Amino acid sequence: MEGWLQKIDYVRDRKRTFVCFLILVYLTALVYTDKDFYSLLGVSKEANSREIRQAFKKLALKLHPDKNPSNPNAHEEFLKINRAYEVLKDEDLRKKYDKYGEKGLEDNQERGQYESWNYYRYDFGIYDDDPEIITLDRREFDAAVNSGELWFINFYSPGCSHCHDLAPTWREFAKEMDGLFRIGAVNCGDDRMLCRMKGIKSYPSLYIFKSEMNPVKYFGERTKDHLVNFAMQYVRSTVTELWAGNFVNAIETAFASGVGWLISFCSTTGDCLSSQTRLKLAGMLFLKSLDAKEIYMEIMHHLPDFEILSADSLKDRLAHHRWLLFFQFGKNENSNVHDFKKLKFLLKKEHIQVGRFDCLSEPVTCRKFYVHQPSVAVFKGKGTEDYEIHHGKKILYHILAFAKESVDSHVVTLGPQNFPDKEKEPWLVDFFTPWCPPCRALLPELRKASKQLNGQLKFGTLDCTIHEGLCNMYNIQAYPTTVVFNQSSIHEYEGHHSAEEILEFIEDLRNPSVISLTPETFNELVKKRKRDEIWMVDFYSPWCRPCQMLMPEWKRMARLLNGLISVGSVDCQKYYSFCSQEQVKKFPDIRLYPLKSNTAHQYYTYNEWDRDAYSLRTWALAYLPQVSIELTPQTFNDKVLEGKDHWVVDFYAPWCGPCRNFAPEFELLARTIKGKVKAGKVDCQAHAYTCQNAGIRAYPTVKFYPYQGNK
Repeated sequence: MEGWLQKIDYVRDRKRTFVCFLILVYLTALVYTDKDFYSLLGVSKEANSREIRQAFKKLALKLHPDKNPSNPNAHEEFLKINRAYEVLKDEDLRKKYDKYGEKGLEDNQERGQYESWNYYRYDFGIYDDDPEIITLDRREFDAAVNSGELWFINFYSPGCSHCHDLAPTWREFAKEMDGLFRIGAVNCGDDRMLCRMKGIKSYPSLYIFKSEMNPVKYFGERTKDHLVNFAMQYVRSTVTELWAGNFVNAIETAFASGVGWLISFCSTTGDCLSSQTRLKLAGMLFLKSLDAKEIYMEIMHHLPDFEILSADSLKDRLAHHRWLLFFQFGKNENSNVHDFKKLKFLLKKEHIQVGRFDCLSEPVTCRKFYVHQPSVAVFKGKGTEDYEIHHGKKILYHILAFAKESVDSHVVTLGPQNFPDKEKEPWLVDFFTPWCPPCRALLPELRKASKQLNGQLKFGTLDCTIHEGLCNMYNIQAYPTTVVFNQSSIHEYEGHHSAEEILEFIEDLRNPSVISLTPETFNELVKKRKRDEIWMVDFYSPWCRPCQMLMPEWKRMARLLNGLISVGSVDCQKYYSFCSQEQVKKFPDIRLYPLKSNTAHQYYTYNEWDRDAYSLRTWALAYLPQVSIELTPQTFNDKVLEGKDHWVVDFYAPWCGPCRNFAPEFELLARTIKGKVKAGKVDCQAHAYTCQNAGIRAYPTVKFYPYQGNK
């Protein structure tokens, strides 16, 4: 592994700037303000998506032009807060804004559009003010439903009347079930991608989610009682009927296993708990005075607290066992402390012990772990050095998901003592701040990626609010900034915050799919290319957002074209004069240099709207020389039907769009099977009788004609 990242000569200069030219096909309203976007909305930089929505809604209802017809500046003022909201709610735009300010958003201008006042009053953020209902976004969803807790989630759209009709019932239902399982909501107007990924095709759609169980959709009546009866089917707890014959044995068996009992004594004529209340209690305690909630709180109060670890016992306990450790500063004031007692049972399967450590009594130990405030950390059973601090919400399902993810991952918390300064092994280091929502969203993805690259690449996180000096040393200007260190080589990751794209980034460092071209190598490799070579080149500028969005797709396309077409890129900020010489007038400028003909420097420009890897690949493949054979009725009969070779034949029509899209794929097939099976094409518009005799009823149709002594 050592040294594999040194294949790329990576140079980055943060201080130079270059203008990204865009051709705009619509008029844009350029909205700039003296105030930063956080101040405009009245939120802090660590505000989450729910807090941003709530702040914007409050301002929208006050400042909307519909409510201020006498104010000539109302439209412009509303555009400013609308622009701030649109940027801060988008993870990628928010990171761009945090890093470059409004200058970095010049290619994502506000279009001057917003909704009516009634929309913000009645349709916007339906459940944002309901504490029992947790509004989940794409960044939180997977961690929540995989935490081990039971979730009942309402996928809705703000413009859906049935969703608004359900809302009062959903709120009542959430209050009824509070504490038993989690009630969630997903706004499919804001999170279209998440809803599409979950297969949501109508609103409202109600689903039960639990880890290790397929989602279950609710099809019943939308009343509170029907919802309760449906949901209670999935409370996996048991209420044991005790009587004289089993009383002693059942209790002693449970005590021997370390399990306590809650027993309801009542007579046949007395005031007894209902069967559903008992089942609710069992669900709450294992995972509303006959009120299940009150009984639950009382019982949780009497359950034993976590084991307290001391500085003397810490080293030995952490060396041999996996721990979830609560670092406290004196008395624990967290309102969720009773809920946290469930963790011992919920993490039993993962063999994670739960304890606490008092930093007021042992401040030196806490400073060693860079703990300066109440914190939660996972120690992975390999001693005191291999641990990770939790930076999410201090609520049960967040901590539960963190513990399960972290304990099997290979991400560690870094500081000056263990920072990979002169390490021989490559490291991926995430520079972040806990108040930054995109930073928190990236952490679970880093854990996933670390499992895939264990033994090849080490993963660490550095909190820049604590280690400001280290972050300044590496000129960290925005969060998160993710960097791969390999001895003297440094490579910054600028893709989307997903494990898949991080893995692609690492693979591309190990085996580069795109060649970084200089003026000299461009002349040598592209202009003087061999007669059988085809090149695709991306002329880009690092400042250009469309260029940044294209880059991961460009690398993915290059891997798909490996062995067929060579792929390169030219940094026009670095080689400004060269790009001007090559007549590059916009970014990105995608060019294909085909097989050499009499016109040596001829190229084709990609002008299509879609710039994903597969669209680019399809366009490029069309310039490969055709390997398949165009068949006439005569050659189809002589070579395919009467010949002694295996044939695969594509029956197509020139006017057929799917046929044109499929044609490059068929050519790839023809290349793959060359020498074993012959590939042919029949134009069914020109040779309708041949296609009719072959039984062709749709285009394209592919048929295989094997030769086995006869046809």
